[in-house]
Amino acid sequence: MLCWGNASYGQLGLGGIDEEIVVAPRKCEFFNGRVVRDVGCGQRHTVFLLGDGTVYTCGCNDLGQLGHEKARKKPEQVVALDAQNIIAVSCGESHTLALNDKGQVFAWGQATDGQLGLTNIEDCIRVPRTVKCLSEAHIVQVTCGYRHSLALSRKGQIFSWGQNRYGQLGLGKEGNGVSTPQVIQSLLGIPFAQIAAGGAHSFGLTLSGAVFGWGRNKFGQLGLNDDKDRCFPSLLKTLRSQKVVYICCGEDHTAALTKEGGVFTFGAGGYGQLGHNTTNHEVNPRKVFELMGNVVTQIVCGRQHSLAFIPSSGKIDSFGLGGNGQLGTRSTCNRKSPAPVKGQWRAEPFYCVKRIYAGGDQSFAHCQCPQVCVYTQAKKNRFYYPDHYSTSSKCSGVDASIARILFHRLIQPEYPCISQQVAASLEKNLIPSLSSSPPDIEALRLYLTLPQCPLFSDPNMYITLAIPFAKAVISLKCAPIKVLENWWSRLDPAVFQGLMELYKEVVVYLLRMLKVGIPPSEHRIFNCFLSICLNFLEILHSVSTVNVITHYDKFYIHELEELVDIRSDYITWIQQQGMDSQVTLCKYPFIFDAQAKTTLLQTDAVIQMQMAVDQAQRQNLSSFFLPGGVAESVHPCLILIVRRENVVGDTMEVLRKSKNVDYKKPLKVIFVGEEAVDAGGVRKEFFLLIMKELLHPKYGMFRYYEESRLIWFADKTFEDVDLFHLVGVVCGLAIYNLTIIELHFPVALYKKLLKKMCTLEDLKELMPDVGRSLQQLLDYSENDVEDTFCLNFTITVENFGATEVLELVPNGMNISVNNHNRQDFVNAYVDYIFNKSVAPLFNAFYAGFHKVCGGKVLELFQPNELQAMVIGSTTYDWKELEKSAEYKGGYWAEHPTIKLFWEVFHELSLEKKKQFLRKCK
Repeated sequence: MLCWGNASYGQLGLGGIDEEIVVAPRKCEFFNGRVVRDVGCGQRHTVFLLGDGTVYTCGCNDLGQLGHEKARKKPEQVVALDAQNIIAVSCGESHTLALNDKGQVFAWGQATDGQLGLTNIEDCIRVPRTVKCLSEAHIVQVTCGYRHSLALSRKGQIFSWGQNRYGQLGLGKEGNGVSTPQVIQSLLGIPFAQIAAGGAHSFGLTLSGAVFGWGRNKFGQLGLNDDKDRCFPSLLKTLRSQKVVYICCGEDHTAALTKEGGVFTFGAGGYGQLGHNTTNHEVNPRKVFELMGNVVTQIVCGRQHSLAFIPSSGKIDSFGLGGNGQLGTRSTCNRKSPAPVKGQWRAEPFYCVKRIYAGGDQSFAHCQCPQVCVYTQAKKNRFYYPDHYSTSSKCSGVDASIARILFHRLIQPEYPCISQQVAASLEKNLIPSLSSSPPDIEALRLYLTLPQCPLFSDPNMYITLAIPFAKAVISLKCAPIKVLENWWSRLDPAVFQGLMELYKEVVVYLLRMLKVGIPPSEHRIFNCFLSICLNFLEILHSVSTVNVITHYDKFYIHELEELVDIRSDYITWIQQQGMDSQVTLCKYPFIFDAQAKTTLLQTDAVIQMQMAVDQAQRQNLSSFFLPGGVAESVHPCLILIVRRENVVGDTMEVLRKSKNVDYKKPLKVIFVGEEAVDAGGVRKEFFLLIMKELLHPKYGMFRYYEESRLIWFADKTFEDVDLFHLVGVVCGLAIYNLTIIELHFPVALYKKLLKKMCTLEDLKELMPDVGRSLQQLLDYSENDVEDTFCLNFTITVENFGATEVLELVPNGMNISVNNHNRQDFVNAYVDYIFNKSVAPLFNAFYAGFHKVCGGKVLELFQPNELQAMVIGSTTYDWKELEKSAEYKGGYWAEHPTIKLFWEVFHELSLEKKKQFLRKCK
């Protein structure tokens, strides 16, 4: 153990030496052959903790700060702690704290400001006493300011007590001291790694390197860009991204060490203790320039001086006040920039520095064998998660996959007691304590790691863990939930999907419970649970949609039709629009698969048809009683009487005369001269005929693309927009009347009907060659796009055999496509094809379609699902058709004629089978 500095009270432990100051490191013989674990330095006294857990003190003892009766210039054991295994010590101006391996705190020394945390009225305590208020908290760290104290508990709580003149306790007020340890409520939920205290200011350092400071700030020692004291903990935003791993305080200055080995200092600089080669004060953290280029691994602060250890050179640098020799430079001069502490650091085996200490006007360096020193440093640095210190609103600094692995190692079937303890702790302590407004984003990291615990996936724990956790998430206020959404968006897709699947399973579990039957008294709470989980899934769905994490169909709960009466749920949802009296699944359409949505659409259509029929009947009934005779009756159905040879003209004539309410009636089709009753087959044939006619090239309404075999609106046509309106109405009627039609449009049509944007992928579907070319333009990696592709902001179109060049943007002919604007060019190209060129035609189609089929139910569909509703699935289960077929006229499934029919049918080609079905009415 090497020591230097003020020895006037024997605080260096060198015994009865003549000098009152030691200006260069000197070996303390007392510690030969002893292992030193920790050193605490007060204003005029020092505490040494040995490897065996015993405590020795030396120096001034006027206020009992040594823990025994006499002042000592040589270290003397504190026998009152002989039965304790002490693991940490800390000193204030004239008081001392010690922490044992059971998490208990012992205090002695000056007690005038309550800094001992003891309920006594004495001015000083000369024998260590237990701080009973902290007995249940299990403390893991203690630190002392001049006249106040801090303690960090295993749960991450910071306790403070003692003098509070400058708000150094962080309790939200300044003034009278506090003699009983108090939890700093504003910091609850933040995972702290270290606490530090100066003269009258305090700091907390989190696991991810965030720094919070409070207390006296006269010289800017809080680093908050001003000199105002703080009675509430405040975040040092300037250090947030610096990856701080350690912080220490002097009387009125502060130093922070980063993971990369950089040193920032701030606060009082009158003696050069900041190391910036000036005596100016600094209100913001400033990097010590003289130490740049070196990797510093340890920093400590004395009253008005600082030390830094650089392992690459094996040396210690010091700066600040030197009047008592505390800089170890063999001089009593102050140093405004780092200067090496004198010593033969590499000459003797003892002089490999293990740890440095400072406080008051004294300094210490614990040295050991170089081989041991190298091994210890390597062991400390063998693992570091790279993003651990990068916590921000964009980066959580958490690897959820590793968290999952660690949880699975902890929670194993062979050790049920551990699982029970973890579950009880989560249920009773952790989850109930989660705040809706966490004090810092680091407290949100818990929301990423907790669901990785396998206990959350245990159905027996859904009610006690998974659902309360989801409630905590949806209770978060706007700012924290935004941060959490950002973090979720950056999760590995497999981890995100695991979270989503977990809560889908919880929803299914709750629905099964409700179906099986639970006591009426529990219905309300189960509905509340269901609402919580669905709201949680809704947040996940929103994150996934915005950031394209997983396909929308992954959110589908396919068991819904089995567990819930969807029709009844839909009716309830319609009836309570604007009210939240009951949980309805229809509020969460993202969980409905295509089949469930089809059921909803059918239910909606039946309701609207019935309403239209009822309205017609009421109108007929009321008109019967009108004076002046009976008015013309209103038919409860929309009747289309058409001729096969003029199906388009006849249909337009009927629809022109129809009112909007008529479109909501059931559709009946009659072909002139035919006796077939429309039970669905006639209607199906009508739609096939009229769509075939409307899409025929003779009208020139749509352009056919050979490569994709799809059609799109012709940008130039001689037909009136009314015809496009008719096509929209016909398509709407088909869906409304649950009839599949042949319509060879790309998915882009259904996107536009649902007010979703078309993209390059849609262009690739319609025009594969053009789409590939535009993708090549975007993917081109060289810097000569302009010379290679020779494009400008124009498009070449062909209409009726004539070629025309059109500008995509104003003055597009003179704007070349280059590396910087190529995405704009592609966007403009896609926009022209799907929007600008066909706007009036599509708008007419859109208006016609939504006259029939508009409404909230349609909004539940995804574009691909709506397409399947219109044109049907391209996958046919012919065996299922055979199983579900019904027979009349004395035939049955096993009849020889029927068996022969199916044998022949199954041998037909796909096209022949489809042709046969078209003929069936």
